[in-house]
Amino acid sequence: MIDFQPTDEQQLVIDTVRNFAANEIRPKARECDESKKLPEKVIEQAHELGLVANALPESAGGGGERSAVTGVLVAEELAVGDLGIALAILSPALCAFPIAEFGTEEQKEGLSRFVGTRFVPGSLAWVEPRFDSDPFRPKTTARRDGSDYVLDGAKCFVPWIDGADPVLVVAAENGTPQAFLVPRNAAGLTAEPERNMGVLALPTAELKLTGVRVPAAAKLGGDNGADLRRVLNQGRVALAAMAVGVARAAFEVARDYAKERQVFGAPVATKQAIAFKLADMAIEIDAARLLAWEAAWKLDRGEDATREALLAKRQSQRIALDVADGAVQVFGGHGYIRDYLPEMHLRNARGFASFEALALV
Repeated sequence: MIDFQPTDEQQLVIDTVRNFAANEIRPKARECDESKKLPEKVIEQAHELGLVANALPESAGGGGERSAVTGVLVAEELAVGDLGIALAILSPALCAFPIAEFGTEEQKEGLSRFVGTRFVPGSLAWVEPRFDSDPFRPKTTARRDGSDYVLDGAKCFVPWIDGADPVLVVAAENGTPQAFLVPRNAAGLTAEPERNMGVLALPTAELKLTGVRVPAAAKLGGDNGADLRRVLNQGRVALAAMAVGVARAAFEVARDYAKERQVFGAPVATKQAIAFKLADMAIEIDAARLLAWEAAWKLDRGEDATREALLAKRQSQRIALDVADGAVQVFGGHGYIRDYLPEMHLRNARGFASFEALALV
């Protein structure tokens, strides 16, 4: 039976991250969106909270307390503050979590860099720049050549924060997706900065791999490889939680605006059309959150959560877009103005349909 009551430790995490998002992330959201730059001080402060490090093995200096359920609680609260900043804060997990779970002993030696005193970002290249991109059938290939692998292909929506090295690249080896640790300065690897509609604070890049050569030891998990289906499920659950966070942020600003905005001598919130719209938003957000929790619960039990993770992501990305669009409508003409948050939430929410494995729990 799923228990919907957070433990005392989880409630402490929720309260801590919620306060941090409200006091440190949200005030910087608009500024970072406009400047297209991450707030380095805020990122470092978040690193001090140990949101990723606490989930890494004790042997690597982490807290050894990884939990997908706790992860979705953290992801949602951070995304309420701002999606781009939240993705940056959790980016170390993109490289660290797959290595911790499937890496060889040699690969795991590199985990210590993620638990140091300074923030070290991570990067995972999975999505491909084509209309039929399929995470389980990548066109990017990895061909064995003696003691090396040779990678060819292209990736997009790759978090490309300064200091993220190496990048974990998903490529097909004999038709089966595997992951490879590729140095950012590898010969044949080029990165072109992307200009996206939303999540502007997070730098992303389109990668081209032309004859990129890496040693066989760079394959995640060595000869045994890695269960990338599980990694993908972890990513979908994380994105589902973040979509819920974006929806919640849009709902909260719309609700507060509706209570304050006076029309014909009464708050907009007292008008039946607006009140019903806000009620529908709240219902949909709660329902989407439960799907993310269920998928995370199955991950923690070691069960196959493919169905639950996909349902959670699909439903959450739909709800995020619907709620963000609803918030723009509640604001009326002001919702289209950059001085207010709804238009930014709408741009950010639109990206979830294209995102894949931009965060992990």
